[in-house]
Amino acid sequence: MDIGIWIRVSTDEQAQGESPKNHEHRARMYAEIKGWNVVELYDLSGVSGKTVLDHPEAKRMLQDVSSGKIQSLIFSKLARLARNTRDLLDISDHFQKHNANLVSLEESIDTSTPAGRLLFTVIGALAQWEREEISARVSASVPVRAMQGKPTGGQGPYGYMWIDKKLVINPAEAPIVKEIFNTFLETKKLLKTAKAMNEKGYRSKKGVKFGKTSIKRILTDSTYLTDSTYKGTKRANYSKSKGNKKSWKLKPEKEWVFFQVEPLISEDVWNEANAIIKQNAAPYPTTPPPLGKYAFSGLVNCECGKKMYVIAYEYMKIPRYRCRGCKSKINEDVLFEQFKEGLRCMVIHPDQLQEEVKADESVISVKTEQLKTLRGEMKLIQKKVDGLLELWSDKSIDKSTFTERFDGLKERKEQLLNEIPRLQGEIDFLKISEVGKSHILTQAASLYALWDTINTESQSKIIRELVSGITARKDRLEFEFYYLPPLK
Repeated sequence: MDIGIWIRVSTDEQAQGESPKNHEHRARMYAEIKGWNVVELYDLSGVSGKTVLDHPEAKRMLQDVSSGKIQSLIFSKLARLARNTRDLLDISDHFQKHNANLVSLEESIDTSTPAGRLLFTVIGALAQWEREEISARVSASVPVRAMQGKPTGGQGPYGYMWIDKKLVINPAEAPIVKEIFNTFLETKKLLKTAKAMNEKGYRSKKGVKFGKTSIKRILTDSTYLTDSTYKGTKRANYSKSKGNKKSWKLKPEKEWVFFQVEPLISEDVWNEANAIIKQNAAPYPTTPPPLGKYAFSGLVNCECGKKMYVIAYEYMKIPRYRCRGCKSKINEDVLFEQFKEGLRCMVIHPDQLQEEVKADESVISVKTEQLKTLRGEMKLIQKKVDGLLELWSDKSIDKSTFTERFDGLKERKEQLLNEIPRLQGEIDFLKISEVGKSHILTQAASLYALWDTINTESQSKIIRELVSGITARKDRLEFEFYYLPPLK
């Protein structure tokens, strides 16, 4: 895996001996232990947190992630990567979008591991919840503004514009709308109408050529309604975004709001044009939307040893997993319910699992003490070097003695400069491995409390980052969690 190293050390940290070189060595040692190839170094030493994402190095890093040049980024701690939670969420979204990993050594986070990916998912779920809360508050004010005839976001329909919070006729576009209706009544074809408008030099609100879709949108005012803006009735609060910034869906009709505006087209002209559109519409067959991926697909095994696959028929409201061998079945809602019960068990009885969590702690403790000893020795050597230089400046020592002592101290200092990052890298690796065990337990309480507020897509992602397999037996379910013993 090709990775990059991110270095941003504050001036205060540098004053305390945390040099950019030390941070680089530590990151390189972790990469070496993981078998990763360091291909890029992003050095923002001394850069203010307020300007991090605007810095050319930060932009270069994000571009390298987008292009696939690097698949992981190692940095000392989260505070050195982003200045606040919002920036961290934006960076996290960017990395998830391009299937790249973040590695924070101080917080022992490595999103190339199951526990690290779980953190990504939880952060994303909380961010989505935050966005939905904000959206709900904004949405609550939309109907009130719509009933008052005030703007509710976006531009006015083609042929109109908002002035002083009122929708009025746009004198530059209104004649074009009338021309579109008249031309369509002559040609009775959307494509011919669009071609005629383009040949006359007319353009859409965004300055691009008209097409079949844009012409139809003007003629029908988005949907086949008995009321239309161009007839004098503006519809508002009728749609909402699906969240991908590209598509939308209609709200229930009871939430729609209508208010009066100055008409552009007579009712007879509008009705005639829409009658032609209905007549020309092809009777496309309707097909049910794809069921998509299921939350536990590939995870459920029958006690007979065979995989359990989803069966889903139109009459079934809940997906059901069935064994192709012994034909045993289990509904997905039961799996969800028992997974949540597993989280509850971790919250209520964590002591039953703590022994598994402590497996690596003794090794980490020993290496941490070794690291402490080496750092103490480094300080002592530096103190001796300073004293030696003072003796040399006072001419209290001859050149031969100075050189002999200095060379010995220099050699040991170079050895420590190599040994300290190597040992720190080993500790980082062990902590990130060990934290996978404790992370699941510490996150269990939050996940259990928030579970019913998290959307289904996020729940499915969390399940896949926590569970490695499920065995369905006649009297129980056995969940195999990453790092932990089975929960029954």
